[in-house]
Amino acid sequence: MAKRVTIRFLLDAKANGERITLVTAYDYPTALACDEAGADVLLIGDSLGMVVQGQDTTLPVTLEHILYHTRMVARAAKRAMVLADMPFLSYQVSPEEAVRNAGRLLAEGGAQAVKLEGGRAVATTVRRMVDSGIPVMGHLGLTPQSVHAFGGYRVQGRTREAAAALLLDSLALEEAGAFAIVLELVPAEVAEEVSKRLRIPTIGIGSGEGCDGQAQVLPDMIGLYESGPRHARRYAEVGKAIRDAVAAYCGDVRTMAFPGPENAPSLGSESAEVLAAMRQAVGEATQNDEPDQV
Repeated sequence: MAKRVTIRFLLDAKANGERITLVTAYDYPTALACDEAGADVLLIGDSLGMVVQGQDTTLPVTLEHILYHTRMVARAAKRAMVLADMPFLSYQVSPEEAVRNAGRLLAEGGAQAVKLEGGRAVATTVRRMVDSGIPVMGHLGLTPQSVHAFGGYRVQGRTREAAAALLLDSLALEEAGAFAIVLELVPAEVAEEVSKRLRIPTIGIGSGEGCDGQAQVLPDMIGLYESGPRHARRYAEVGKAIRDAVAAYCGDVRTMAFPGPENAPSLGSESAEVLAAMRQAVGEATQNDEPDQV
């Protein structure tokens, strides 16, 4: 069995200049494929609201949704770290509620760590969670749960003030005990500077090559949908393959090209005997069901 990716593995990777790979996973079969392919971290992201549930934002995702998907991913992962997102309002109300909800993701979901959004505003909560034995990854830059506050999905950290605030948030998360930080849609120069300043690894998504690792949403990178975000690189066209396969299947059924003899069991030499017995049984049952003649 492959050795499990741990926090120490990720910290050593940064120290040694080795890049970290993170990919989202939402179910058993895709998690199994990603784990076997060598992904270091499997994130059950609240992005499932958009790419699995068809929502417009991540906000409708609940803790129960994340728990459900985390259990499936945890069953598949043998090497990768299983990282569960904390959905909207699962950690913002109070540190106590955050600890309780994060604890459920580990105890009931099988995650090894959790991820939450925010910087200095959530540092106290992060510290409480870490002190309770819950590993925490931070998330800065474009934080999708704040999409309405941002006025849309926009690049963050463009101005001097915003870039400085991003660095201060990063340092606060590190001080609070976070073991890594996702930087989403941050200018490459800013992300690289933050990465240099931190002892813990940064995982970039749309933030350039200066981060210590990279993250991608699986449906984006495998082309499950016809279009995807600019920061994603398409490594396959799975959506087209699925559409082509289903179209071919429908055509075969309608033209009676499927199923063929090879797609069903056969009685072989016993066929005539079995069918005769069936007909006899039906005939006897019919006779028995006839009403008595007066």
